Amino acid sequence: METLKKQVGIKAAEFVTSGMIVGLGTGSTAAFFVEELGRRVAEEGLDIIGVTTSNETSKQARRLGIPLKSIDEVDEVDLTVDGADEIDAELNGIKGGGAALLMEKIVATYSKDYIWIVDERKLSDHLGTFKVPVEVIPYGSQHVFRQFEKAGYAPTWRFVSTDSKEKLLTDMNHYLIDLHIKEIQSPEKLAAELDLMVGVVEHGLFNQMVKKVIVAGHDGIRIIEK
Repeated sequence: METLKKQVGIKAAEFVTSGMIVGLGTGSTAAFFVEELGRRVAEEGLDIIGVTTSNETSKQARRLGIPLKSIDEVDEVDLTVDGADEIDAELNGIKGGGAALLMEKIVATYSKDYIWIVDERKLSDHLGTFKVPVEVIPYGSQHVFRQFEKAGYAPTWRFVSTDSKEKLLTDMNHYLIDLHIKEIQSPEKLAAELDLMVGVVEHGLFNQMVKKVIVAGHDGIRIIEK
């Protein structure tokens, strides 16, 4: 599977050309994309500016010699490439398994083009196999948690580790609540509901944001386009 992830990372890097401002995604698959860009910067003289979606990706990019700016230092991002945790038939997706959903969505929103790179296990007919992460401010977060319980969303806190009771803090110093909804009939309706909840900063539903998904499978690489 690591080989497949590397293949889609390298393929996605082909869409990057000199002069671009590039959004660098977070996670195990996106890391291969960043690695390939670093190679091209060092070996081919690729001239780009990277905008990262997490502290982890920032560290990797700096180590590889990719010049960086923050999202507030650029007018827009030409192309962002990132992974996804689950994608449905309409190319709606769930992200945030790596706890970087807020920065990922901000960078994606201000990108002219947006590509997901995944292995074929991430494709589903309907969203819901993967949990829906919700980033919340710590103050009042227990009340938000109770609202999710009342709605039947089976919420759980995201902890530092599976054997820890210390709540995970995101790069933006927020908590994460994961919603375990077996089948999401309307991602748009759920997203609208979460958008209106006081205390919710952002959620991991990325609806109608991508037009291209590069998928690695045992039969090779294919591109799904909206």
